[in-house]
Amino acid sequence: MAWYDEAVFYHIYPLGLSGAPKQNDYGEPVHRLNTLKPWIGHMKKLGFTALYIGPLFQSVGHGYETTDYRLLDSRLGTNDDLKDFVTACHEAGIKVIFDGVFNHTGRDFFAFQDIRANRENSPYRDWYCNVNFWGNNEYNDGFSYDNWGGYNLLAKLNQRNPAVRDYICDVIRFWVSEFDVDGIRLDAADVLDFEFMKALRRTADEVKSDFWLMGEVIHGDYSRWANDNTLHSVTNYALHKALYSGHNDHNYFEIAHTVQRTIGMIPGNIRLYNFVDNHDVERISTKLINKAHYMPVHILLYTLPGIPSVYYGSEFGIEGRKERYSDDSLRPFLDPKEYCKDEENNPCTALIASLGRIHSQWKQDLVYGDYRQLVLTNQQYAFARGSLIVAVNNSDSEAWISVESGSHAGYVGLLSKRVLECSSGRLDISLPGCSGDIFAPVKEEERSSRDQDETSRDTEQSAAISITAAAPQSITEPVKTEETSAGGTVGTRPESGQKNLTPLENTEIPDIPYDQMTVQQLQAVILSRLAQNGPVTDRMRRDVTDNIWHDSLVNWARSF
Repeated sequence: MAWYDEAVFYHIYPLGLSGAPKQNDYGEPVHRLNTLKPWIGHMKKLGFTALYIGPLFQSVGHGYETTDYRLLDSRLGTNDDLKDFVTACHEAGIKVIFDGVFNHTGRDFFAFQDIRANRENSPYRDWYCNVNFWGNNEYNDGFSYDNWGGYNLLAKLNQRNPAVRDYICDVIRFWVSEFDVDGIRLDAADVLDFEFMKALRRTADEVKSDFWLMGEVIHGDYSRWANDNTLHSVTNYALHKALYSGHNDHNYFEIAHTVQRTIGMIPGNIRLYNFVDNHDVERISTKLINKAHYMPVHILLYTLPGIPSVYYGSEFGIEGRKERYSDDSLRPFLDPKEYCKDEENNPCTALIASLGRIHSQWKQDLVYGDYRQLVLTNQQYAFARGSLIVAVNNSDSEAWISVESGSHAGYVGLLSKRVLECSSGRLDISLPGCSGDIFAPVKEEERSSRDQDETSRDTEQSAAISITAAAPQSITEPVKTEETSAGGTVGTRPESGQKNLTPLENTEIPDIPYDQMTVQQLQAVILSRLAQNGPVTDRMRRDVTDNIWHDSLVNWARSF
């Protein structure tokens, strides 16, 4: 398979991340692209293997009103800067795709300027759609033309004109020969001419055997664009919507239905480009009503069929709200010195790093493994990817689910490090509120005794994927269950007659709000609350100490 099938993407809007001015004065180049080089190490550390960056080329404003397809935007630097940047990415093992804005150009583009100067005598008068020299517009050009989105700033190219088609294909060849780019994200692909896209695909196959074309498509049958003749993939806006609304509405049926619908829609060799936010939509941390849902949302992003992508800054949990007349808050400047060490301190960043490692080490399952739904209710959802079992819980309260385990004797939680034993062909899983985990089968020879240092978990911000951790624990107590539509079960906490266990040793519980407590204090609160409700088993205690996610613990504590 090609590199892009196994990729985990990072998405950068360079004009915003570098803090470039909103308007281009076409002055001397300012080498802001070089300030993004520290982000390459950040990407590698968090497990990203590919970068979608753009728009990059000379434009007058936000980057999508192109002035010159062959010249890096002077607010970002020079073509040599872009060459060096792509080379640095490649040296770090990161593929790079550019934004291809081929549906329209800006008014400063040479062909449009020639029409303004020469009108009917311009050799480029057929480069744009429906140029009418009897019309006019707000710029008082003395002619009118088709635009994109109602903005005359964006003049629509006539993609059926062979000269336009040849010009854009030559641009792609130039990008490969000049910058060694690995693919292109096609802006507004859902309004591109299909014959035009076929020409782009032929060019892609010509310039590199694994050159990737991915299109921005919002609605419709994705197989119209993603197939063997046009594009390799498209943006999965259907899943994007389902991931946040399925959590906001406590409705995992929406997500599961979307997954099944897209699987049935596209050919088996196509993998859609999955994301939870980007430069055009609000940040996931803004869209989520319960911020603790960040964890199950991103577990699904990395484990459902498709190619996962994270928009810069969202790995830190930053917010951004879409405004009526500006997308600036979605495309902020970030100082790498301030943010790039957050893996050590920010649970959102730690989660993304852990998911990146899991995706890398279990790609055979998460990329090529089949998808099988195991449990589905409004608030709990479990499915298999190859040999892995993924389980998420959008409820504020703890949930228990039971799934078929096949012939495996046990599973290890790749995020929590819990080792669970199977019983009678089933795996019983406890899920704290607003959480999830990815379970891998454990071989007998890989089991080892559990590290007894409970307090060390408070400082663990990422999960080691190698199976080192936990002693096997038996899940044999009866669980009050109800059958689900997917053949699994969901139930309440198992009953047990085992002795009470005290809260975490030497941990005082201060009289302060839960969201101001430390992880260890929250764990102590939960254990003490569990003890008030009945006997606390070893397994229940481990479920608490394995949970190091502050927001999840806050919601768990509030659930009592």
